[in-house]
Amino acid sequence: MQIFDTELRNRIIKLVKGILEQNSLVADVTPSAKLVDAGLTSMDMVNLMLGVEAEFDFTIPQSEITPENFQSVETLERMVAAQLRVATAA
Repeated sequence: MQIFDTELRNRIIKLVKGILEQNSLVADVTPSAKLVDAGLTSMDMVNLMLGVEAEFDFTIPQSEITPENFQSVETLERMVAAQLRVATAA
């Protein structure tokens, strides 16, 4: 199952916006914007991680749960794409 980059990015942005909306926040979520600057708290990051796992149907390995991977939509996108490649290669 190959997911196109724009679809992957749009799905991640939708997850981020959904979490922001739960907090009554509206932010322009660009691929390179820092998620903490958009208003995500550490608890939101946990919800985002769980949302990504549910959305893409895989478990994020402990080694990939790093501040670097959860900095922006771009960094999340790279991590998710890499995990999907690993999953499809298995």
